[in-house]
Amino acid sequence: MSQQSSLPIIDTPAPAPAKGSRRAKVLAGASNLANLLPTGTVLAFQTLMPSFTDGGSCLVTHKYLTEGLIILCAAACFFSSFTDSFLDKNGKIYYGIAVPKGFYVFNVDHIHRDQFTTDLMKDYLRSYRLKKMDLIRALVSLVMFLMFALGDANVQDCFWPKANPNMKALFMNLPLASALFSTFFFSIFPTTRRGIGYADSPREGPNFDDHHVSVLPIANSTPDNK
Repeated sequence: MSQQSSLPIIDTPAPAPAKGSRRAKVLAGASNLANLLPTGTVLAFQTLMPSFTDGGSCLVTHKYLTEGLIILCAAACFFSSFTDSFLDKNGKIYYGIAVPKGFYVFNVDHIHRDQFTTDLMKDYLRSYRLKKMDLIRALVSLVMFLMFALGDANVQDCFWPKANPNMKALFMNLPLASALFSTFFFSIFPTTRRGIGYADSPREGPNFDDHHVSVLPIANSTPDNK
């Protein structure tokens, strides 16, 4: 009778999740948020954050620098929602900020300075005035940037180096949820503003003839539908 040999049964543990999977998921959500934020602000944040946090291993000084950068960039995202721009027939871009009664242009040259005070020009700039929806979009942009900053791995390692599993799950999923909500919000309530720091091209604005007299805007659509 042949004796059947018995081999010890070894339990094979489940493979550990890849180290980069959590970070990749966070970065995916953060990149989706970055597409809806001012390009210049996002670029400045991504460029300075590794240095300000010392790669995530923060000293007290690094934490202060990081907090200051987050506050500054968040304020830039908020106020960028009120900026706009238009293009004249010569290709000059005029930038400004919406105010309750109109639009304050930053870079008016001395040639056209008087024309910007005419009644026709004031009526045109009034269509760029500040609206309630601008405030809502600004608040959404502010929250979006804070979620984008929270999704940065260096920020997480700096302020929460020993985060528990619940915190890690929050860091992983909150940017993704914010990106989904923001995409839905801006698809339902899109903005026609072409503000400072955004990649969109400015609209065609008022035309000036050879005598530097302001005439009707050459844009086909009025900017009043923001």
